Amino acid sequence: MESTTICAHLPNLLSSFVDTFVDYTISGIFLPPQATSPLPSPPPLQTLHPPVDRLIAVGDLHGDLQKAQQALRLAGIVDSAGGWCGGAATLVQVGDVLDRGGDEIRILYFLERLRRQAAKSGGKVITMNGNHEILNIDGDFRYVTKSGIDEFKVWADWYNVGNSMKSLCHGLKEPKDIFNGLPTKFSKVRDEYNEGFRARLAALRPEGPISTRFLSRNEIVVVVGESVFVHGGLLPDHVLYGLERINEEVRDWIVGVKERVSSSLVRGRNSVVWLRRFSEDVAGKCDCSMLERVLGAIPGAKRMIMGHTIQESGINAACGNQAIRIDVGMSRGCGDGLPEVLEIVGDSELRVLTSNSLYRKEYESSLETDRKEGLAWLIPESGPKQVEVKA
Repeated sequence: MESTTICAHLPNLLSSFVDTFVDYTISGIFLPPQATSPLPSPPPLQTLHPPVDRLIAVGDLHGDLQKAQQALRLAGIVDSAGGWCGGAATLVQVGDVLDRGGDEIRILYFLERLRRQAAKSGGKVITMNGNHEILNIDGDFRYVTKSGIDEFKVWADWYNVGNSMKSLCHGLKEPKDIFNGLPTKFSKVRDEYNEGFRARLAALRPEGPISTRFLSRNEIVVVVGESVFVHGGLLPDHVLYGLERINEEVRDWIVGVKERVSSSLVRGRNSVVWLRRFSEDVAGKCDCSMLERVLGAIPGAKRMIMGHTIQESGINAACGNQAIRIDVGMSRGCGDGLPEVLEIVGDSELRVLTSNSLYRKEYESSLETDRKEGLAWLIPESGPKQVEVKA
């Protein structure tokens, strides 16, 4: 009887082993498979989160794993081995992991491992979709690099090796062909990139293995205590539409439950992931009156924290600290800026942790000359601890 029970579970054990083997081969990360939901659609995403004692926010990563790890070590939540050491802290990554670099898949695995490790320590990792995730799900690869194409080709090769191994076990269902419905050639793609292009399309389209596994778990809007996180920005119509509804409709589109998602939410200059009305690099261009209306419509919200628009001067604030802009263009494929993260302690004390010690003098100078605009208001007079990072 016992041997019969064991044999009955062998196919699933083999499948889990193969998945773990493929994951490790692709990413170098041991990521044991988790039980999948038996429901026809995933459970609701958590849009609203209570205040936390320590919150770290990091901007766009764009396919640069090294810079991503440097930024999180700067915050003291990741150790030298790339593991979570942040205890009960909460990390929010505001999207744009994809494009412009060659570590896109590896970053997705890295953040997923941190999510699991943080949960065991009482912490939390919240990941978000930016405009570049939406572009890729839509099959728009205009910002993809050669190394990004190559990474997805390698992923597809190993994913198919895993499927071939599973197909040898008669107790498992025949693995789904990830290329089903896709052409073998693309007229506007050079021959040397064709396989990688096809692999990327298979992985990231709605119901694709990578989009379903990773991107469907990302949020579009998140509220943690008094802080609203969004990649681009929110307008009153977005709030009226419903923050939870936005997250769920995008998630359902990614997993294939919903055929399409409204362009007003994720496409176009005024959509949630493309808006720049509050993130122009010049503080005076921020539409403060509109921002105040938006925050006033979200109970308890005091600030909007966003990425999307590179801040050449580093993380900064506008509109009396109601707009916090955290995309510093740290990826080597998108500015190669020095890593910086935003730290919020006790839901009220905001400061910037930077790898550039030269900024310290600039910040202290701005404290003396301007206490109403920009970064000066974010940093206490003692200043943050400056941590040197080789970038």
